[in-house]
Amino acid sequence: MTATSGSLVGTLTQRQIWLIYSGLVLGMFLSSLDQTIVSTALPTIVGDLGGAQHITWIVTSYLLSMTVSTPLWGKFGDLWGRKIFFQLAIGIFLVGSVLAGLSATMGQLIIFRGIQGIGGGGLLIGAQSIIGDIIAPRDRGRYVGIFGAMFGVATVGGPLLGGWLTESYTWRWIFYINIPFGILALAVTAVVLPKTTNRTNHVVDYLGVVLLTIGAGSLVLFCSLGGAGNTFAWSSGPEIAFGAAGVLGTVGFLWAEHRATEPILPLRLFTNRTFSVVCAVGFVVGFAMFGAMTFLPVFLQFVKGVSVTESGVHLLPMMVGLFGTSILSGQLIARGSSYRKYPIIGTALMVVGLVLLHSVSPETTTWRLALDMFIFGVGLGCVMQVLVLAVQNALEWKDLGVGTSGATFFRSIGGTFGTAVFGAIYVNVLPGHFSTALGSTPVGCKLTLAALTKEALEACPVHTQAALTSALASSVADVFTWTIPFAVVAFGLSWLLPAGELRGAPATSADVVVESDDAAEHVSFDAL
Repeated sequence: MTATSGSLVGTLTQRQIWLIYSGLVLGMFLSSLDQTIVSTALPTIVGDLGGAQHITWIVTSYLLSMTVSTPLWGKFGDLWGRKIFFQLAIGIFLVGSVLAGLSATMGQLIIFRGIQGIGGGGLLIGAQSIIGDIIAPRDRGRYVGIFGAMFGVATVGGPLLGGWLTESYTWRWIFYINIPFGILALAVTAVVLPKTTNRTNHVVDYLGVVLLTIGAGSLVLFCSLGGAGNTFAWSSGPEIAFGAAGVLGTVGFLWAEHRATEPILPLRLFTNRTFSVVCAVGFVVGFAMFGAMTFLPVFLQFVKGVSVTESGVHLLPMMVGLFGTSILSGQLIARGSSYRKYPIIGTALMVVGLVLLHSVSPETTTWRLALDMFIFGVGLGCVMQVLVLAVQNALEWKDLGVGTSGATFFRSIGGTFGTAVFGAIYVNVLPGHFSTALGSTPVGCKLTLAALTKEALEACPVHTQAALTSALASSVADVFTWTIPFAVVAFGLSWLLPAGELRGAPATSADVVVESDDAAEHVSFDAL
């Protein structure tokens, strides 16, 4: 099946739409899954490869490379068609998965997770942008709602799957499991996804790509590696260099985008109020969400004493809340409900959930923790995909890819910064809490916080185990405490989102010719 130049809205049959959608869902699932599937396996990976001081980089490297690559994937899709780049993203993701599974050192795993993230960025942006190509905005709510639900399943179910694979086989299978799903997604999209082409010559903003990578990457390195108990002191030469490179790279990127013929992230998009508000809310939500979720499995495994697989099961209330709310909000929006109220409600519930979570302790009951996570998950479900829908509705079709990738970029960069910043907080406060809890009592065993595993902890005297459990709980509680102000900011920003009427077609749509052997009757998108 092929198509030429432009939006596909109104040109496909319902059967074609659902076939295409199945391939997109697989791609979205893979990208989202690998953001969290490693979380429950982190202690096991550290026990095998060492390098606990870099534990958050197993997550951060994926998020960073995914984040930096999203504007590039979105722009290239706008310029030359989305199918080829969506398939290329699947291929890169699979290569990264295989290499990550074969890693022999922590450094190798971090690098290969970065390769995975580049492909994951293309999968995420490709799926969201292609939906914008084939579904009118007013009908898109139910589809992005399912995307949001799938994101929830992957985000919260990822730790469960990761825990089960780690305990039943080995942590390496959390990467190998991507191979059959990736091959299936590649096959489905190759057969059913139409190819859009644009015969116009284009100028690629390579300078913008380089400066964006330098700016964002350096700032994340600055946040992740700095501070007492971490790799570098804040006042050290490397930290100063990272900070300076981050600032200069960001300023240079803004200068390059202002001068570029076809910028990767056109600055004119920020004159659109919806786009600006969505980017701001997405950044803050991502900051709080990933910063909090990274440390829930640590609390469950070390403080509550559950197994790797059980820690994934304990996260199910969050998945249920996110899944159900994403589906429900998408259906209500498709039936005419205003999308503006959902981010407001969602960020308010996020604040409530984080306020409850910040008081976690060894005495926190399972039911209390489940309720807290459920409330937080419901809040996320009201926000995530609704923001993407708002941006796609507010922009012209020619900016669909770059607008979607821009909004996703800010959410992802927020998540990357959140993981790095809260990881730095955790690493810095843990030794102090441990010393306070232990007092003058000798440790009584060989235990280093940089190479902490459940096995090493269980080999220590009871008083040392109790002290470290208390220190871990206090450290995780500190992380949740620091996420609350960011959630409050997101709540305030969500009130600035304009209320717009969902369109029945893109603001600007070129004529499209679809060649297909499928003679099924075209259906009206109004009837979907």
